[in-house]
Amino acid sequence: MSSPAPGTERDEGANPFERDLLPARPDGLRNRVYRLLFHHDTPAERNFDLALIAAILASVIVVLLDSEPSIKDRWHSALLAAEWAFTIVFTVEYGLRLWAVRRPRRYATSFFGIIDLLAILPSYLSLVFAGSQYLLVIRVLRLLRVFRVLKLVQYSSEASVLITAMARSRRKISVFVCALITIVVIFGALMYVVEGPEHGFTSIPTGMYWAVVTMGTVGFGDISPETPFGRFVTSILILIGYSIIAVPTGIYTAELASTLRPKRRHVRCSECGLQDHEQEAWHCRRCGHGLPQDEPAG
Repeated sequence: MSSPAPGTERDEGANPFERDLLPARPDGLRNRVYRLLFHHDTPAERNFDLALIAAILASVIVVLLDSEPSIKDRWHSALLAAEWAFTIVFTVEYGLRLWAVRRPRRYATSFFGIIDLLAILPSYLSLVFAGSQYLLVIRVLRLLRVFRVLKLVQYSSEASVLITAMARSRRKISVFVCALITIVVIFGALMYVVEGPEHGFTSIPTGMYWAVVTMGTVGFGDISPETPFGRFVTSILILIGYSIIAVPTGIYTAELASTLRPKRRHVRCSECGLQDHEQEAWHCRRCGHGLPQDEPAG
């Protein structure tokens, strides 16, 4: 059996999100840079990940401190210098990642590639648009790389279970959302007719905003009904909100439980007639009699 060409085999040591990114060279400097940036097997690679996480945390703290007026007035120059220092470091790191992989475009459009780009973009945008630098708090998303140090392989299967349950419940939740929007439109229009502009309900969209706030039991108080019938409608809407607020959670929980439930074999035992067995069972769990096995294909 022929072995795959160098550099074409699947990279099993890398982060699962980046495992399809192959090194640009099978050896040499670019390969060493690739392993340092995308692997976490050796102490040096893990230490780099930890240093990167520390830098990300420090850069986010700098942005948060810079938004506080009393601190900004006193330490603005130092904070600005630190912010640009972190930006330059992350820019160099992003460039090295593009340089080290065989297909830079694949990395640039990957999950972490987009986050890495967003982490440095606001600094350069701030040169043109004032205030853009505060968007640098998006760098906190880069802390998702901490799972590389914690060996993300152990968590990827659990994440897939959650995603599968969400995908299976999407139609039920979509129907629920449509019903919710219908209720909001009906009650918003009703309150526009009942209360009118003199009580703050200047339009049907304003009434819909009030309905959403009321159903969510938030109650900002900026718009409130004044007539007795309007208050009666409000009471009904609050009760509806309390009744249905847990529906999407229940739908998702049911699908999650179904996903986590082990698969069963539905085959009748010829001895006792029991039909429910473990997926890999060879014998009946009630009487111990052998179960008929599926014939191998072909």
